Parts: sequence; structure tokens; C-alpha cells
Amino acid sequence: MNDMDIQSLVDSNNEHVWHHMKPHQATPMMIEKGQGMYVWDVHGKQYLDAVSGGVWCVNVGYGREEIANAVRDQLVTMNYFAQTAGNLPATRFAEKLLEKMPGLSRVYYSNSGSEANEKAFKLVRQIAAKKYGGKKHKILYRERDYHGTTIACLSATGQEERRDQYGPFTPGFISVPHCCEYRSQWGETEDYGLKAANEIEKVILREGPDTVGAICLEPITAGGGVIEPPVGYWQRVQEICRQYDVLLHIDEVVCGLGRTGKWFGYQHYGIQPDIVTMAKGVASGYAAISCTVTTERVYQLIHDQDTTSRMDFFRDISTFGGCTAGPVAALANLEIIERENLVENARIHGEYLKEKMLELKKKHPIVGDVRGKGLFVGLELVQDKATKQPVDESVSVAVAAHCLKHGVIIGRTNRSFQTLNNTLCLSPALVTQKYEIDLIAQAIDKALTEVEEQLLTPAL
Repeated sequence: MNDMDIQSLVDSNNEHVWHHMKPHQATPMMIEKGQGMYVWDVHGKQYLDAVSGGVWCVNVGYGREEIANAVRDQLVTMNYFAQTAGNLPATRFAEKLLEKMPGLSRVYYSNSGSEANEKAFKLVRQIAAKKYGGKKHKILYRERDYHGTTIACLSATGQEERRDQYGPFTPGFISVPHCCEYRSQWGETEDYGLKAANEIEKVILREGPDTVGAICLEPITAGGGVIEPPVGYWQRVQEICRQYDVLLHIDEVVCGLGRTGKWFGYQHYGIQPDIVTMAKGVASGYAAISCTVTTERVYQLIHDQDTTSRMDFFRDISTFGGCTAGPVAALANLEIIERENLVENARIHGEYLKEKMLELKKKHPIVGDVRGKGLFVGLELVQDKATKQPVDESVSVAVAAHCLKHGVIIGRTNRSFQTLNNTLCLSPALVTQKYEIDLIAQAIDKALTEVEEQLLTPAL
């Protein structure tokens, strides 16, 4: 394309496409192609992508012909039939997926993480209606967690700016305290993980155990600041759920399929969820797919022994849950992850990524905390390490913009909180190697240096 053609496309894009998460006055970049860890814009500029497609999903990298060809071949053979019937890709992927998830047995297909979580919420409500006279319908969620864009998912989201202007919300969703030890609600304390988990029990007792049906949690809080739960937290959460007959729903939309150095984030903690939801990395962005995965017990809880019942099934459908592109892409994606040992690569290179970020924490006064697991790391920026006062969101915007200018795309918390939009987020593809991590670290180092100089230079 010549310069005139490119400018015409840019102008058309700005005039007609309503972009996600962009202010009206913003002029977004236009990406033309990708290969491996890199993308190129329409002007030919190359960028190292440290956020796997901007929203943490291109786990196996760009340009995977194997996945594209599998999708093409499947669509020619059979592109779509509603999931009221079976199809071969959905069956084969479910078998392979469940091999990675001992204790779970059923896979329900839809097409986004929000939709997967909606299905889980509907299951909880239907179980409450069928088994508990409608009473055990409340769903707990955690401060700082995010579960999707729909009204019900926002009702279960602990980020005030994400929720702002979209109420009133769905009743029956109850918040529990966050578990970010760096921002402890109780100051310095021993056994913070146990204390944070025990706060969940307090909420259950306050609401009434006979009214609480489930709790929905991210294994590692993602967009809320990349928060890894502290020691003892998850084990105690599971104990509480078992004690009060509360279904444990783990939202693996970000962490699932290898991101944290295990197939799923919850598998680091020795717990057994009742419901697991996933999306982003399931097919690495090559096709739309999400899954709501349950134990056999959950599946059977909506089953009536009365065979004459007209309501003896999950009365839900996802139109594009019947598209075969999703599961066939997911199957090819999973096979690549297995063949190239990418879960282990995420573990090994994730340790190196965290090590490099900890070096930046030592060097830069603006870096207050480094958190994460596997190829999923966050840097929380502060004005002062002693007081932990967060920087204004404009500071993290400036760091990300500096990195972008120099060819590295990083993420950040974005209009999620009133005062805590101060975390840089890194989630490079699972194919990442050391030299690419070095490039990411160098870009952030230079950006932090420049921003610190601006912050420390008094205004004239």
C-alpha cells in the first residue's frame, strides 16, 4: 500500500470503528500483521508484544499456520451446528482439556470469558432453585477481581471504575475483601493469607450460609493489579467452601492454558474447584471460544430424579458455542503447547522475567512491588516506597507510551480504580525467550528512568 492508501484506511478506521476501551479523542494504532512475538503496524513499524495481543490471549504467538489451516479445513467440512447436537472438534477438545483438569468432567462451550462466567452464575441460580428452594442463590466475589463486561459479570467485579455508570446491578452478588498483602487492610500482620481468607467466612456468616451458593475468584487477580494470593489463602478458602457448601468457581480466563507455568492457575495451590471458566488463551485468539467446566456433581445438581419434569436440564444456549472453529483451533493450540513444552517454558522464563523486574525494583524508586507467577508479572508504581502512595494513572500511561514509542507494547491497569491504576502488566506469549525478556526489561528501564526524571524535576 502507498502512503495515500494507508492514510485513507486510518481515516476510515477513526471515522467508523468504535474501538474498545478508547476515549473518543484517541487515535489508535492499526496493526497489519504478526509473527511470533512481534506485530507490525500499517506504517511498517515493528513492536515486541509483551501482552499477548493487548488482552493476554495470544499464548502461542502470531502466525501459527497449523491453527489457521485446521480452522480452514474444519469450516469447509462443517462450520456450524448448534450445540444441541454434537460435533467432532468439540468432543475431541473436551477430552484433551479434561485430561489436564483431574476431578472435572463436563465442558460447556460459549464464545467469551464474560459469557462463560454468565453460564456459571446461571448454574448457581438454577441449582439454588432446584435444590434449595431458591434461597442459596448469592454469589461472592473479591475486591479487585474482574469477571467480564456484561451486567451480571460487572455485578461480580471488584473494580469501581469498571462498574461506574453501569448500575443498577444484578442483586445477589456480595463482595469479600481483597488479598493483596502489599496493600494489607490490617497493616503488617502474620499469616495474612489466612486472615484474608477468614474474612470470606465472616461474609458468609453475615449473609447466612443457607443463602450463599458460590464464590467466584481469579486464581491470580489479573487486571486488578496482578495479585498472587499469599501463602495459605487458597487452602483456607477451599476449607471454608466445603464447610458451608459453597461452590468454588475459579475464573481462569486470563491464567488458563499455561500462562502461570501450570496448565491452570489453581493447580499451583492444591485445590479442587467445582467450576472453572476459561477463554482468552484457549485458542490463542485464533478463534472465539470459551468454556465453563464443572465437576460431575455440579452437572448432576440440575438433574431431577423425576423423569417427567419439563425443567430437567440447563436451559441455556450460546449461538456461537456451536461454531466448530473454536474447538478445532483450541485443539491445535493445545497440541502446540504440549509439543513445544510451553507450560514449562512459561515457568522457566517466567522466573527470569520476574528476576529482571525485581532488578528494576531495586534500581527505581518508583517501583513499589513486583508480583506474579509464570509469564504473568505486574509492577506497582508508587510515589514513595515508604508510604506506598500510588502514582497517578497518568504516570503508568506515560511509562507504557514511552515503551510503545520504542517498540515494546506493555499493559497497565486502565480506568479500573479511583486511585490504584498504577500497575504495569506483562504477559508475553508462552514462546518467550530470554533475549525478548531482556528487550522488555530494557524498554521499561528506560521508560522508568525518563518518567522519574520528569517527576523529580521541579516545575519552573
